[in-house]
Parts: sequence; C-alpha cells; structure tokens
Amino acid sequence: MDRRNFLKNVLMTGAATLATGAAAGLVVPQKTGSHPIRPPGALPEIEFLARCIRCQRCADACPNNAILPSGRSSGPGEEMTPVIQPRRQACMLCMSVKGDTLKCTEACPSGALRLVHKNAEEIQTKVAMGIAQIDFKLCYSYNSWSCGACFRACPFPNRALTLGLWERPTVHADQCVGCGLCERACIRYPQAIRVKVELG
Repeated sequence: MDRRNFLKNVLMTGAATLATGAAAGLVVPQKTGSHPIRPPGALPEIEFLARCIRCQRCADACPNNAILPSGRSSGPGEEMTPVIQPRRQACMLCMSVKGDTLKCTEACPSGALRLVHKNAEEIQTKVAMGIAQIDFKLCYSYNSWSCGACFRACPFPNRALTLGLWERPTVHADQCVGCGLCERACIRYPQAIRVKVELG
C-alpha cells in the first residue's frame, strides 16, 4: 500500500470512528451559523453521519458534479462527508438525465441517502436539503428592479417559489426541497437567496 492510500485509509477510519461516536451521543456535531447541505435523500444529520462511509460514490454518480467531500474545517466526524455548495454547483435533481431515480441515492451503498424516485411527489416527500431564504435588502425585485431569475430556475415553480408584483419572489417552506438552483441562478452578488439548513 502506498503512502497516499495509507493516509486515505487512516482518514476514513478516523472519520468513521467519529461518526460512530456521534451516533452514540459521544460526539455532538457543533452548532455553527451554517450547517452543511447534504445530498438529496439524506437521513437526519446524526443518523447520516453514523451511516455515511465516506466512499464518495454519491459524488461520482452526480451528473451535475454538485457533490463534494467536506474538508478539514468541518465539525467533528464530518470530514469527507458529502456536501453541496449551491453557489458553486446546485443539485438539479437529475432532471433531463436518464433513469427513474436520483443518481446519488441509487449509488449510496450504506443507506445514508435513501433511494428517491424521480417524481415530484416523492422528491418533495423524501428530499429536505434545506430551505431557500430571501434577503429582501439584497433582492433586486424588492429594490426597484425586476428580476425573477430564482423563479425561472426553480424545479417547482408556483409551488416552492411564487412571484408577486415586480417579480418579487416568495419561498414556500413546505414545498422547497433546498436544491439550491435558485441560489445558483441569483444574479446578485452576494446572492439574495440562499439555502439554509436547520438542524433539530
């Protein structure tokens, strides 16, 4: 075994050990200002950390290259777990990709990601990556301009996201799955709409 593979194995073993500790309540993920956005179908965070084996198969399967391994700055037990950074690349929910299921959920060998079929009802039932939130001070449509870029990017228009006068967007939390396509599409910088994750 070469040095690179040895270090990778050590890292993955350590991460798995920390994840097991998290599941047992010995290690508690730190509460910070922003929580990681997990791929679609992810179990609740504690269960996810315990089940995820850091194999990166979900990342390899993602047709949009939206899934990345988390880095060293992650909380205890989170290093090398899959995350999505919508501003870099959002989850497109495998739209216009052949197959009946979301590719990452199909590739997961451990059950950390539940299998999700590619229909609106199942996606909105099993996918809860986060909820998009609008910063009204930054959003052009709330500040004398008309935009609507987020609405046009939303996979569930008129359900998860609706538009009012001057294309002012409203997020409907009960319908939003947190895919981040709105965040990716936002033409404002810093972006006026972002996916946030609330952990219980």
